[in-house]
Amino acid sequence: MTTGFFSHDDCMKHNMGAEHPECPERLAAITSYLADTGLGQDLDWVRPDEATRDQLQAVHPERYLNQLDLMQPTRGRVYTDPDTAMMPDTLRAARLAAGASIEAVDMVLSSQLTNAFVCARPPGHHAERSKSMGFCFYNNIALAAMRALNFHQLERVAIIDFDVHQGNGTVDIVGGDERILMCSSFQHPFYPHSHVHRQAENIINTPIQAGTPADEYRKIVEAAWLKRLQDFRPQLVLVSAGFDGHRLDPMAELNLEVEDYRWLTEMITSVASDHANDRIVSTLEGGYHLRALAESVNAHLEVLNAIH
Repeated sequence: MTTGFFSHDDCMKHNMGAEHPECPERLAAITSYLADTGLGQDLDWVRPDEATRDQLQAVHPERYLNQLDLMQPTRGRVYTDPDTAMMPDTLRAARLAAGASIEAVDMVLSSQLTNAFVCARPPGHHAERSKSMGFCFYNNIALAAMRALNFHQLERVAIIDFDVHQGNGTVDIVGGDERILMCSSFQHPFYPHSHVHRQAENIINTPIQAGTPADEYRKIVEAAWLKRLQDFRPQLVLVSAGFDGHRLDPMAELNLEVEDYRWLTEMITSVASDHANDRIVSTLEGGYHLRALAESVNAHLEVLNAIH
């Protein structure tokens, strides 16, 4: 078996403007770098289908889905919040990103792939049950979790979110669901300034101060997460993989390097090895310095691809 790499060219048609950090060039930078390193040749490339309406309704109510449909313009851009714009190609891209996460779960749980990385956009972890925000429309990682739990009937799924911004949307959706353990590290105080003090027992919030050294970040995260994950014994590990904690990223003030993302991935794979038969589905969230993003994703994939 191999590592699946889920991507679709139409995810690059969603374009929120020339100066917007969540840009189509993010995907191009990743795929180009994978070609340069040769790692791309070792991956099983999968062209996903769009998520269906029924699949989206596992997380988002029909009223919200209808609202997005009505807002999508036939030309130009419409803003759902000050940072998040829709254009004619947006919802197809978002359905492809959501569908990729669902299809990745299906293929990993049916043993067609060892693990998978979803290289798609728009991202998802800021999308709440009935609210788009933070560049996100559908919550891809929550959809993946519900697919694993409700369709494949797993009993325990872990979500690990190491994006520099807290995945408020995922917390909004999965908070209180004891089938899910969510571990989330993020710069604090920082966007989105919500859900930090959510007291649901299945949410492990790990706030990190701006400027924290990378070695200190590692100590904080390992102490907060590792025992809880081992005790939880997840049957599948899902990852909201945001690489915007890199020291070069223009959107934040953490000091992570490529090797820190390698370390994070190794910690995740150790948990998956112990309890989940190595089953991991990782989906791209943030990361806005193109070179740092590409190098960090490459390291992430090197670790995933070594498990065969």
